[in-house]
Amino acid sequence: MHDAIIIGAGHNGLVAAGYLAKAGLRVLVLERRHMVGGAAITEEIVPGFKFSRLSYVNSLFRPQIIRDLRLKEFGLEMLPRNPSSFSPFPDGRYLMLGPDGEANTREIRKFSQHDAENFPRYEAMLERLVKVIEPTLDQAPLDPLSLNPGNLAEFIRLGWRARGLGKDLYRLSSMLTGPATTLLNEWFESEQLKVTLATDAVIGAMASPSSPGTAYVLFHHVMGETDGARGVWAYVRGGMGTLSEALAASARSLGVEIRTECPVQKVLLEKGKAVGIVTAEGEEIGAGVVLSNADPRVSFLQLLDPEALPQEFVKQVAAIDFSSATFKLNLALSELPNFKALPGNQPGPQHRGTIHISPTMDWIESAYNDALNGIPSRNPVLECTIPSVLDNTLAPESQHVMSMFVQYAPYKLKEGTWDQKKEVFADRCIDLLEEYAPGFRNSVIARDAISPLDMEREFSLTGGNIFHGAMTPNQLYFQRPVGGWAQYRTPLRGYYLCGAGGHPGGGVIGSCGSNAAQAVLKDRIW
Repeated sequence: MHDAIIIGAGHNGLVAAGYLAKAGLRVLVLERRHMVGGAAITEEIVPGFKFSRLSYVNSLFRPQIIRDLRLKEFGLEMLPRNPSSFSPFPDGRYLMLGPDGEANTREIRKFSQHDAENFPRYEAMLERLVKVIEPTLDQAPLDPLSLNPGNLAEFIRLGWRARGLGKDLYRLSSMLTGPATTLLNEWFESEQLKVTLATDAVIGAMASPSSPGTAYVLFHHVMGETDGARGVWAYVRGGMGTLSEALAASARSLGVEIRTECPVQKVLLEKGKAVGIVTAEGEEIGAGVVLSNADPRVSFLQLLDPEALPQEFVKQVAAIDFSSATFKLNLALSELPNFKALPGNQPGPQHRGTIHISPTMDWIESAYNDALNGIPSRNPVLECTIPSVLDNTLAPESQHVMSMFVQYAPYKLKEGTWDQKKEVFADRCIDLLEEYAPGFRNSVIARDAISPLDMEREFSLTGGNIFHGAMTPNQLYFQRPVGGWAQYRTPLRGYYLCGAGGHPGGGVIGSCGSNAAQAVLKDRIW
């Protein structure tokens, strides 16, 4: 019998496994697919071309997890990007941003002297807010109804940090609940800078920059770091699967057993306590505790008989918003795109970071409105990365791989199905990039299109939601996954949630797994 069974070998499940094993527990991880990693995987879909099929860049993953689980010793290597973004525009101009403050000022000045002066102040403001919020990522959410002395003490510490912001406390309140458009309009005047920053506010979300709560999604994406450098996003050498493989190798070194191609059918219960699982093959495996790395709907409404749970809790879980509008297109390229705004198909700064194709804020709003009506955006928003420019392990010499992350592709279509529509939508995405980089279409050797429906079927992401539930204000912190059950524990003793459906939510962070492991160790009921 195992002390703990973890359902799902996504990155959070592997993080939880590592911490539990490090504490001396006997841990078994069961993964439905043929490989570990969940959405953080590398697959050679086309011979010679390796794709980060869903997640594609890293910054949010917690540095203490890298240290605690010795991931660099197990092959994890970050490749920082400089510049971090390239936004070409239809008039032939472009905006390039990165970690070099002076270079950013020069770039932004092409569009607005006001914005060039304000951008360092904006970044400094965000950094002040990060110092208040970031510590909350690495601990269970505080319970506003608890009178536990430790809980109250943490509330006081959080309040004291927030009070130290002075007038920026009001900005923090707006950041947590307001729309990104309001924030960006307050600071900037140039459309080019605002639209470049706005994509971080909507990536992975069924929301536009004018939707309440998108300012937090923007903020969520600036809290990361790479090798100690704040706000620097990086590629993982070998693709995102290398991160997951490093986590798996670390876990195995600590005694964790990992089984792939072993889907779990249900969680075994005895007198209201989780005591193991049953696999799809009918094998029963006992355990002191069970942790689910699946999203809340799968964890509670599919792996359990809902009758075993309080009906109020079931209603809350059933009401979780899993709206999604994300589409992923992986491309094998014979050569790099040759942008009209910055010509050249030899590796250059325009190819290293994220390439933003969304010329105006109205463009994003219009794309979102299409999705609201069940229509794949006629003019989609593209975030393109070409990691092979920095990582020669991903493609044959002089050839490349591109990840194209696309908004908006609504899960529910007004007409037809995604099986019928996805290749047509992929064509539209390629044609759009062709407008900025003539000849791009001819460079595409092969492609791997992943619709929201594919994400649900292949990766068990309900509604195709990459965050395990929308990152809206009503589904964050002590209300994630639902109010009253935000500390990784569930109404069933010995059953825990360790995936992104818990705090702090989506993205390749790892905190959901490490925080859940700490809850298990604190309870000591295995």
